[in-house]
Amino acid sequence: MTDRRDLIEGFLFTDQYQLTMAQLYWRIGMADRQAQFDHFFRRYPDYGEHKAGYVITAGLGWLLDWVAETRITPDDIDVLRRQVSPNGERRFDEAFLQYLSDLGSFESLTIRAVPEGRVVHANEPIVVVEGPLVLAQIIETSLLNHLNYQTLIATKASRVAEQARGGTVLEFGMRRGPGTGTNAGTRAALIGGANASSNVGTSSLLGIDPQGTHAHSMVQLYMATGKGEREAFRAYADLYPDECVLLVDTIDTLGSGIPNAITVFEELRDAGHSPVGIRLDSGDLAHLAVRAARMLNDAGFDDVAIVLSSDLDEMAMWQIREQIRDEAGGYGLDHASVTGRLMYGVGTRLISSHGYPALGGVYKLVGIDNHGEWTPAIKLSETPEKMPIPGDKQLWRVYDSRGLATADVVSGGDETIEPGDSLELFHPHRSGVSRSLGSGETVKVESLLETVHRDGERTDGSPDLQTLRSRRVEDLGRLDVGVKRLINPHLYHVSVTQQVKATQNELISRARS
Repeated sequence: MTDRRDLIEGFLFTDQYQLTMAQLYWRIGMADRQAQFDHFFRRYPDYGEHKAGYVITAGLGWLLDWVAETRITPDDIDVLRRQVSPNGERRFDEAFLQYLSDLGSFESLTIRAVPEGRVVHANEPIVVVEGPLVLAQIIETSLLNHLNYQTLIATKASRVAEQARGGTVLEFGMRRGPGTGTNAGTRAALIGGANASSNVGTSSLLGIDPQGTHAHSMVQLYMATGKGEREAFRAYADLYPDECVLLVDTIDTLGSGIPNAITVFEELRDAGHSPVGIRLDSGDLAHLAVRAARMLNDAGFDDVAIVLSSDLDEMAMWQIREQIRDEAGGYGLDHASVTGRLMYGVGTRLISSHGYPALGGVYKLVGIDNHGEWTPAIKLSETPEKMPIPGDKQLWRVYDSRGLATADVVSGGDETIEPGDSLELFHPHRSGVSRSLGSGETVKVESLLETVHRDGERTDGSPDLQTLRSRRVEDLGRLDVGVKRLINPHLYHVSVTQQVKATQNELISRARS
């Protein structure tokens, strides 16, 4: 049993309560009722000293593959058959297990979603699942597992990429990630803005050339055997003359590492090759980058990259760039000539989403077929922000005359919003908070939810990585600068229409009475 990865990653990749709830629905005769669940998150990642004002959705592709490929197998049923309650009786009725076997798969579910790689915001439906109640319930855990982590990492990667200011970002987090979940993190980082990764398997799967430098241990080996740092650099350059990046901080960065690298670079140049760069992995990275740039320039290597690593994230990168701005002039350098040659190796703090390790994405019932009548469902809470937006719905993005997104609007499923419409919009959770958009403020309107799974198959076209990356770049280009701010970002408006607000208020009033 311990080696059965197929068992733990297939239909049984779920929480126990999903299955006990499924049996309850079956017992009361509601298992096949059509239901709708929404996936959304309530709060943007808050890293402590800084906070996100947007999120990049990721993980949908792997979720859709899981949904399309997963089958309810006899082995799955045997596992459930062996479960017993504290009194020794079987937990799952044999007739219920036969019911699950007859279902066989998740093919009767329809899934609508905001396409992967796009900017999304708090409290709006990102994924909508419709179908038999029992299957729509069971899929919850896998859906949240696939989407929450990748969305979290794609968002962190996007913020890192923004702070790179056009520089190359290399994802180096595999050794510090959550087991094989690191593969999902690497994928999400590449969607979110990382240019490449050291993760060989996932990079190759996605059509990206894996990247890396050499280890400190190589230099240590040559030191221990009496050959020295320069000979270590020569050996690496001889094997990889056209992709040579030398790690220069094993002994003394300024005293030996960079001078020895320059000597080897000169030998490469004389042999007709172009060295790629040096890597700094310890010390005051900003100061060392300035000093390294001066030394490399003086040796005629002003086009050689300087790769920075060691606990980098968006805040550290911002501070490094600011320090270089202050220091470069003292060494006769224009700061842009230094920052413009930087590359960033970002590892632990990216793969772990340092400061905010879990996205609070949730999955809530919002509608049910009640004897042939579609009935919206709501969850009440002492915290208003925890109440989902009930009922069938659409999600729209409204753009203003600048071509920038000004609001995401949740409407009823039968409502449409057109360019030029005047809109009265309401806060999804607070009473008496509204906003009006005149016809001149709704220049462009985009529907965000698309059908991505139907009749057991993906219907999203299985977009490649470049398409997912392009979506992020386009969406960020249409997002107000204040929303992308690193610290205290401007709050983006997510609103509901008057129809949705009325439905919400009616359900709240009815439930409380």
